[in-house]
Amino acid sequence: MIRKNRRLVKQPLAVAFVGTLFSIPFFTVPLFTMPVYANDSVGYIGTGGIQYIQNNNIQMQREDLYLSKKKIKVDYQFKNLSKRNLTENILFPLPKVQNYIETDYADVVGMVNSFTVVADGKKIQPHIHVRAFLPSTTAQYVNDGDFQGDVTAELKSCGLTDKELMQPWQTENINDEVLVNQKIANCTHPKVKQLLAIQDEDTVRWQSQIIYSWQQTFKANTITKISHQYQPLVGGSLGLGEEIAKAHCVDKNIQKVIDRGDSYGVYSGLSYILKTGANWAKSIDTFNVTIERDPDEMLSLCWSGAEVKKISATQFKITEKNFKPKQDLDLIFIQRKVAQ
Repeated sequence: MIRKNRRLVKQPLAVAFVGTLFSIPFFTVPLFTMPVYANDSVGYIGTGGIQYIQNNNIQMQREDLYLSKKKIKVDYQFKNLSKRNLTENILFPLPKVQNYIETDYADVVGMVNSFTVVADGKKIQPHIHVRAFLPSTTAQYVNDGDFQGDVTAELKSCGLTDKELMQPWQTENINDEVLVNQKIANCTHPKVKQLLAIQDEDTVRWQSQIIYSWQQTFKANTITKISHQYQPLVGGSLGLGEEIAKAHCVDKNIQKVIDRGDSYGVYSGLSYILKTGANWAKSIDTFNVTIERDPDEMLSLCWSGAEVKKISATQFKITEKNFKPKQDLDLIFIQRKVAQ
């Protein structure tokens, strides 16, 4: 069985609306992919996938985001601008996880089990949805990209269960993995057969995504506080290549540390999707993000906005006013050599 090397994964940072009910790496080897996370947003989950929609009645007035390799925590304050109570379906998508990439670099089970949601002080038990994707183009297949061929309904019509479609998120069991891959390979649905024709290996490459959803009522002309936190997936690599350094705005000071041998360029990576936070009414009045690194690390990211301020030995903070998310957060934590 062919398995690829570990990759970094992107994390969701935005809350998304799902539907209005009236009321949501790079050393050359090995290669890693950054997990991606996103803000909550509004939308709905249909047979064709997730559909995000714009909500013009509810404003995300404040967002306080904390990012570290051990925890992501987001505190939101939403204001219902209308004169009636509104109930929305809130969506929080987790990153897509590949079945064919070993996950010992990231505790995917820990991430799923650690997710919690609290609304106005009350804990919420979200619904869990699973989606399955195949590469829809040769480029997605060759580059291990973000697979866009949503085949959830089609695979279910071939007898696969939600549990089987969650297989990449579960503790690795080679027998379960082989069985699920065989069932996907044997699926006779025309769409699945068409997409599988793109692949030329014995092992089927596919991705699984978990989406949390819950119904949230926003009282008329009132602020609703929503918080959630979870243990992120963290990727990384054994050396910092030029492409990754440029993509994360590694400056001359960090490069000097690497050049004089005080760092091998080993890094961990974390990404967070902010742009889904633009689905709410108006801009965000106050947006704060606090990033914490380990004492033996250097932090690098690109940010075209307010100053990234160092507020402690290990913490950095960005504060934006009247913020309309137009970029995401891609972070790398570069290890310094530990003195012997």
